Amino acid sequence: MTQAYILTLSCPDRRGLVHAVSGFLLEQGANIEEASQYNDNATGLFFMRVQFACENTDIAALKEATAQLAQTYEMKWSLHSQEERMKTVLMVSRQGHCLNDLLFRWSSGQLPIDIRAIISNHRDFYQLAASYNIPFHHIPVTAATKAQAEAKQYEIIEAEGAELVVLARYMQVLSNDLCQKLAGKAINIHHSFLPSFKGAKPYYQAHERGVKLIGATAHYVTADLDEGPIIEQDVARADHTDTVEDLTTRGQDTESQVLARAVKWHSERRVILNGHKTVVFR
Repeated sequence: MTQAYILTLSCPDRRGLVHAVSGFLLEQGANIEEASQYNDNATGLFFMRVQFACENTDIAALKEATAQLAQTYEMKWSLHSQEERMKTVLMVSRQGHCLNDLLFRWSSGQLPIDIRAIISNHRDFYQLAASYNIPFHHIPVTAATKAQAEAKQYEIIEAEGAELVVLARYMQVLSNDLCQKLAGKAINIHHSFLPSFKGAKPYYQAHERGVKLIGATAHYVTADLDEGPIIEQDVARADHTDTVEDLTTRGQDTESQVLARAVKWHSERRVILNGHKTVVFR
């Protein structure tokens, strides 16, 4: 009987790292099923993702052995069962296209996540949440209540054991404190091809500039607004006949697809942070 695992790691680059990792897994009775690696010459860092089947089904013992390997090579690493679905909390405001898309993909088995709750500052989607039997938390946010609201949000995230928080068009700027608490595990979808047209109403900005391409960007949330490490982007064609409404409709389709890919890759442990950038093993 075997168990499937995913190992991700990063460390200073040096000779023999692939050999060291593959040799270690062989010692553990593992069979490598998928492996990807990347050497960043600019930073001198090495990144690797390995998916393997192993006779050792005691993940605690396997993690202990991996920690010894990691110490030798100064590795940052994580090890998870492939069958483990990532506990996820979705946050949304009043535009539901991304939320609806994620819920459908999740319910049809396209996303390896476990959606534990939906949080919103409006009541618009409580019936949608109920149709999927997902707890819905309405937490209004005003300038005066922002700190209390975020405390309630984080309490829910912690109580659900969420490893991932998806801002599926949640139109509130998170505080620096909450951004730090969610560092590396909160994904936002921005309705623009960053770094262009940041902030509010990017489709209006794009229309005024007569762009020929509109886009969407999925990125990790940081305290610097719309500046987090980018996971995925895509574009759609536009021309002079398009209205703002045309761009918005086409853009929303792109947003949904980009966010879904980012969530999928993150939940499959395919994304590793590399400073202000990401390494994505697709």
